[in-house]
Amino acid sequence: MKLCILISILGALTVRSINAQGCTGVTIVSRAGWGARSATSFSTIATPVSKVFIHHTEGGECGTATTCASQLRSIQNYHMNSNGWNDIGYSFLVGGDGQVYEGRGWNRQGAHTRGYNTNAIAISFVGNFMNKAPSQAMISAAQNLITCGISKGMVTSTYTLHGHRDANCTECPGETLYNLIKSWSRFQGKNGITFQC
Repeated sequence: MKLCILISILGALTVRSINAQGCTGVTIVSRAGWGARSATSFSTIATPVSKVFIHHTEGGECGTATTCASQLRSIQNYHMNSNGWNDIGYSFLVGGDGQVYEGRGWNRQGAHTRGYNTNAIAISFVGNFMNKAPSQAMISAAQNLITCGISKGMVTSTYTLHGHRDANCTECPGETLYNLIKSWSRFQGKNGITFQC
């Protein structure tokens, strides 16, 4: 009996941690849901933002909620311990399981795109997409997240979409993913961007 009650409580906690943002067509796993460390500090940004940057993490991929949570904790540890940042750098990350994982979220300043951390969000695909495309589930999750941001007033309806390489000296988000996002609505590439190395 006690075991059944405990399982019910744990199940309820998991449901609350998943899709905490209430977005249609996308599951967003909260920071608590993937076991994020607390940020050492943070600054907020004005919303709605007018730019969305697409990244990839360059490392290994993940295919389940468990492996994605582990991968995100490793990324966060690297960003905080090695880079000296106050948190994971990205606003959101998309796992190979088709779920979106909350990084800094909609209104906290990121550490993702030099020159644009105060007026943009970054969505990073977990994995290396130089020579392979992310799954359709990952692509749909990212696109639905942007739509959600618009409906919540966090992203302008006239936003522009860019790859990380459009603003900084990098190959990110990988050649294959970059070629893919060129076909997405509102893609602007380097248009309206001040390039910084």
